[in-house]
Amino acid sequence: MGKGRPWQLDESGKVGSKNMLLEMKNITKFFGPVKALDGVNFTVGDSEIHGLLGENGAGKSTLMNILGGAIQPTEGEIYIDGERIEEMTISKASDMGIRFIHQELNLVNDLTVFENLFLGEEIVKKNGFLDKKQMIARSKEVLERIKLNIDPLSMVDDLEPSRKQLVEIAKALLFESKLIIMDEPTTALTNKEITILFEIMRNLKEHGLSIIFISHKMPELFEICDKYTVLRDGFFIEAGLFKDIDEQKATNLLVGRSIVDSQLVKEDVRGEVVLKVDSLTCDGHFEDISFDLRKGEVLAITGLHGDGRGELSEALFGARHVTSGTVTLNGKALNLHNIRQVMRAGVGMIPRNRKERSIIKDLSILNNMSVAYFVTKHSKMLINNREEVERFRRNQKVTDIKVSDPTNYITSLSGGNQQKVIVSRWLELDSEIYIMDNPTQGIDVGAKFEIYKLINELAKRGKSLIVFSAEFPEIYKIADRCLVMYKGHINAELNRDDLTEINVMYYATGSNTEGINGKAVKKS
Repeated sequence: MGKGRPWQLDESGKVGSKNMLLEMKNITKFFGPVKALDGVNFTVGDSEIHGLLGENGAGKSTLMNILGGAIQPTEGEIYIDGERIEEMTISKASDMGIRFIHQELNLVNDLTVFENLFLGEEIVKKNGFLDKKQMIARSKEVLERIKLNIDPLSMVDDLEPSRKQLVEIAKALLFESKLIIMDEPTTALTNKEITILFEIMRNLKEHGLSIIFISHKMPELFEICDKYTVLRDGFFIEAGLFKDIDEQKATNLLVGRSIVDSQLVKEDVRGEVVLKVDSLTCDGHFEDISFDLRKGEVLAITGLHGDGRGELSEALFGARHVTSGTVTLNGKALNLHNIRQVMRAGVGMIPRNRKERSIIKDLSILNNMSVAYFVTKHSKMLINNREEVERFRRNQKVTDIKVSDPTNYITSLSGGNQQKVIVSRWLELDSEIYIMDNPTQGIDVGAKFEIYKLINELAKRGKSLIVFSAEFPEIYKIADRCLVMYKGHINAELNRDDLTEINVMYYATGSNTEGINGKAVKKS
């Protein structure tokens, strides 16, 4: 199998002449004095979808990077179809048909879609020039295969995050593969796009491929996977069939203890109104948004893709221009044209998509956590490293950031620990209002539970929170009240007693409305 070779099926409908059996034995990996993996065994058979489970920092990414040839194990052996691989490299893994779809996007924004798809594996004519015509044609084929209506000549920088993720998936499907590693592939996808992805995965399995599927979303794992392997703190814990366990058992294996949702108890909120949004409009995204937020309240805002939630969260923080409307905090108008003034007025924000909107890759963990503090509270000419470390250690205890050296680059952390740093960044400001847009994105089940507890504890301390989320179980664990958006409008307000998944979906899909000029109007 050479580079650039397209998909080919044999007479039986399988991919290639032989399917892959993977065995990783006694894999151990040290990063300096830190042991990331300790004698891990991992096996994937042919034509199976294998779920790799573990909390952030459990060793999943390290194990997969060893398999993909990006790093070498300190100890252990890798066998492909019974043959020991002496030294796995990225090139060797690719030639053997192992493809890796990373959690963090690896696309080049300044290149076109087709250039990204063929990056490093370009098709060259006999005269030595690139065969752009053939690459564009093959790009169209693979994009149509995953029902992605994108022009191969369009710039990646112009695509939404969910479409970038699908381009990453298309890249893995473009060339002949035997084993595809998918690390959190659904994080930025809509429900419809996830359905399409699962159809593709089942089709690949039928054609003889195997897939390693890494996800923190239990319903997805149980829906799509055949087998599971659980890692915890760098150790192998258990492997088996998904049909033999349930979500509670899987959660217990992940965290090593039982998590009881009943610990998250909601009480009635009767505090005074602290934030008032009146007729807020952003042309093309949302219109006539009005609501109040009370002291100590957790207000959830939900809906489906394209409902304007993301743009509303940005507008409330001053990060998106509004056409009309006002926002007042404790009776004083917020200047939505100046983010710094919004922050200094007492509003903090944890945005969605940490890679593109939160982390600063060229800064340390310490500096990433302190950047909001520097903007709003720091008045000295120089940065005091001792004070910065003290701030970090204080917040580390609250959010349980797992890190050996906070002076390392933030990219040295797992995705979940990066997210905890971002949460700590805003906790340090001790804001009165917290806007959280998908705050548990890319966080494992145990860490999610800790974030839920943190949200509820902030509310008990009198903080007010607006949480944007599309996950109903998450909403139910934290919300005192829920606004459901549809086509840029608030279609329903649900109190705690009416907060059910059926009700949320009913209003999120506009089932109670009929469209008039794009506006949701209740039926009489």
